[in-house]
Amino acid sequence: MGAKDAEGAVYDARSLGAPKMGLFGLQHMFAMFGATILVPTLTGLSVSATLLFAGLGTLFFHLVTKGKIPAFLGSSFAFIAGYAAIAPAGEANLLPYACLGVACSGLLYFVLSALFRIFGTDRVMRFFPPVVTGPIVICIGLILASSAIANCETNWPIAIVAIAIIIVANIWGRGMIRIIPILLGVIGSYVVAACAGVVDFTPVAEAAWIGLPVAWPSTVFSLIGPDFDAGLAITAIITIMPLAFATMIEHIGDMSAISSTCNRNFLAEPGLHRTLLGDGFATMIASLFGAPANTTYGENTGVLALTRVFDPRVVRIAALFAIVFSFCPKFAAIIAVMPACVIGGVSLVLYGMISSVGIRNLVENHVDFMKSRNILIAALILVLSLGIAYSAAGAVTIPLGGIIISLSGLAIGSIVGIVLNIVLPGYEDSWGLNAPETEGPGDPPLPLEAEVENLPID
Repeated sequence: MGAKDAEGAVYDARSLGAPKMGLFGLQHMFAMFGATILVPTLTGLSVSATLLFAGLGTLFFHLVTKGKIPAFLGSSFAFIAGYAAIAPAGEANLLPYACLGVACSGLLYFVLSALFRIFGTDRVMRFFPPVVTGPIVICIGLILASSAIANCETNWPIAIVAIAIIIVANIWGRGMIRIIPILLGVIGSYVVAACAGVVDFTPVAEAAWIGLPVAWPSTVFSLIGPDFDAGLAITAIITIMPLAFATMIEHIGDMSAISSTCNRNFLAEPGLHRTLLGDGFATMIASLFGAPANTTYGENTGVLALTRVFDPRVVRIAALFAIVFSFCPKFAAIIAVMPACVIGGVSLVLYGMISSVGIRNLVENHVDFMKSRNILIAALILVLSLGIAYSAAGAVTIPLGGIIISLSGLAIGSIVGIVLNIVLPGYEDSWGLNAPETEGPGDPPLPLEAEVENLPID
């Protein structure tokens, strides 16, 4: 295949020359940058480790998927509620337990990847219809909303500056301005906060220019020893693992979006089983070393659509840039001293966007709420997830022998929703589809795949 097609899309960026490839790679890094570093800022995880494993995770994803997909893996927001449930204030001694739960979530990707390989897409996806995943995603954003408000309350004027910049850039921005509204919101409100004298840059001055991005006490491996809390570990695993159901559905949607953008059917080749395997392994390894879970980034898909440079090589260049930045503690210190009001303003928008994605999932898949089963499933997921999260206890505790297991509202809501979808009448129609079977063994097209099912395979 040539460097360009008839519509001017570039599939081999080497024809553009090394300098332009470097610029395109840098652009991809900045596109993912704001959201990726915001996750460790919100949770207390290491910014340096986050950048390192975003880069390494992306490179491994490309290895598993035969280097065919121009996808970048950055920090996942879906697991923020899980981190908050185990380490609500970002406690350094509790975060490794949360990371253990996220690492175990990565194993679910392996399971789903194997199921896709063995049974076909449709048979597996019946367990995770929009009527289940939509409300779960809605609850993730709403549960996090209170922390965003608490951060905004430290300085509402600066928080409003962040919100205003994001809105203006996203609605009226052009070109790259519209692609990176989160990054612009962070930088713009940060500058305003610095000018207002509410930022202490002493830690930045004291930080070294070069250092290792991973610290042993932040890793899951540091839990090994006599002080290991088995009850907390089990609680973290049970609480956080169900969040992977939502991220795996998101992953399939992202693969569909990238396929449509690049005019290539990546769901067929290299296949969802490979993309899930790459995403899951990247998430597991990152979590074991104290970094957030990884996920494919829509921001970078936007860059693909803008530039029409679809060569995965430029995304791998972005991954290398991220790895280089991870070895600069001074850069991490700049992020660490960011005022809470800046974080609050940006997260207020992001958390609302998370919930909006859940609503869009319900709308775009035409979930029929005239059916009692759908109302009951959504109602119980919403009430259990939110009600338990905002109750006095904040969780449901279950004594098991000498261990106390605490289940978050989101975990209970997810489990109840999945079980109800299976046992209530109408399970076979839970996707709202009556599509005829195709020639494959149980593989009729899904809503997320419909727009890419007829695209060519590269």
